[in-house]
Amino acid sequence: MGSPQVDDVVAAVPRSLVAMPSARVHGAPPGHCADVARSHVLALVQAGGAGGRMDVLTRERAKPALPFAGVFQLVDFPLSNLANSGITDVWLSVQFQGAGLGEEVANGRPWDLDRNRGGLRLLMPQEGTGGTDEEGFAKGNADELYRFRDQVVAEAPEALVVMSADHVYTFDVMDAVATHRRTGAECTIVTTIIPTAEATDHATVESDDDGRVTGFAYKPESPTTGTVATEICVYEPAALVRVLEELHRELGADAGEGDTGLGDYGEHLLPRLVGRGKVFEHAMKGYWKDLGQPHKYLAAHRDVITGDLGVFDDPDWPIMGHQQQRAAARVLDGARVTDSLLSPGAAVSGTVIRSVLGPGVVVEQGALVRDSVVFQDTRIQEGARLDWSVVDRDCVVEPGAEVGSGDTDPDDSDAIALVGRGSRIGAGVTIPGGARLEPGTTA
Repeated sequence: MGSPQVDDVVAAVPRSLVAMPSARVHGAPPGHCADVARSHVLALVQAGGAGGRMDVLTRERAKPALPFAGVFQLVDFPLSNLANSGITDVWLSVQFQGAGLGEEVANGRPWDLDRNRGGLRLLMPQEGTGGTDEEGFAKGNADELYRFRDQVVAEAPEALVVMSADHVYTFDVMDAVATHRRTGAECTIVTTIIPTAEATDHATVESDDDGRVTGFAYKPESPTTGTVATEICVYEPAALVRVLEELHRELGADAGEGDTGLGDYGEHLLPRLVGRGKVFEHAMKGYWKDLGQPHKYLAAHRDVITGDLGVFDDPDWPIMGHQQQRAAARVLDGARVTDSLLSPGAAVSGTVIRSVLGPGVVVEQGALVRDSVVFQDTRIQEGARLDWSVVDRDCVVEPGAEVGSGDTDPDDSDAIALVGRGSRIGAGVTIPGGARLEPGTTA
């Protein structure tokens, strides 16, 4: 269906988008912000990116399907946080390797989102639904919001929560919705604080004493603050649609075919909303980590190895996922395991230090796995060695082979060795630090 003009779109939005009624009220789970009335909140998890910065690890999988801490996937975190927050209308946008990600979320069953009303809905790229800039693959997360705007209008939520799927954290999303309601915001940006030097990879946010956002910079070269957007936003849908349409009229003519020109949210959408003066900040407390680059992916694993960080230890706020049932891990005679996580089905006869082994991983006698993450059903054979490496599933590292370097700078993403799915590294072969082996490689 073609895109209506902005006035028609706004006119078509039911009064519930503006009036914020207290319809469809549900009970609050233990530990939840119980004073927030539960009218219709819709969540959109944008999980469709190709994850180019993770290189060979995302050649054949969507980035949100990357494993974390052995038994979880990145997509488990937004879906668990939404389910624990009591939000039961969830759209999961999948583009790259969408079929595989769809299988992994199992119709929403792990999060009690497989239901007749609401629940989990997968949004796939479509053809034959409108103009060339409204169908096919999106060119950024704001571009994607433009393509879904008619569906949002038809759904008629009071508030639209938009979040990405490559971060590790726990967060009551309804707390941000409460801030959004209290301030009458057009957009509420959930923020966290990181070292200022790392903020160049994110959008930085500045606000006044009332929480109104007064400054916004997208991936600044020289950040002046460590307060960054967590890629969780709550939107007032009518205002969002109006601004998306406005930006498309301004930018679309100069964009290429099949491109709205909106790009990512930090390029045009949020700066325009901030300029309108009705964007507010909601600060997230606790642990939050972006896993979008190899060194950050390893750093997050090192964090959770040495302490729970409040991510997994709350029985009232469980991280849930679609996990295979396997036998318990085995640590055999002569093995040494230090500061590591072993997943079900793993078997260790060698040495594992500051590492995470996925389900079914085997580390044979005399082998060393150090400062590394190994995905499921990979075998590290006798005398082989891994250092500062991420090895994908179904790989074999033969006797005496060496992958990565013990002298690796942990803050240098290009120094981490990455081995793609189903690869085989021959006996005695050395794969240097920073190497990238494509899936299915025989080295």
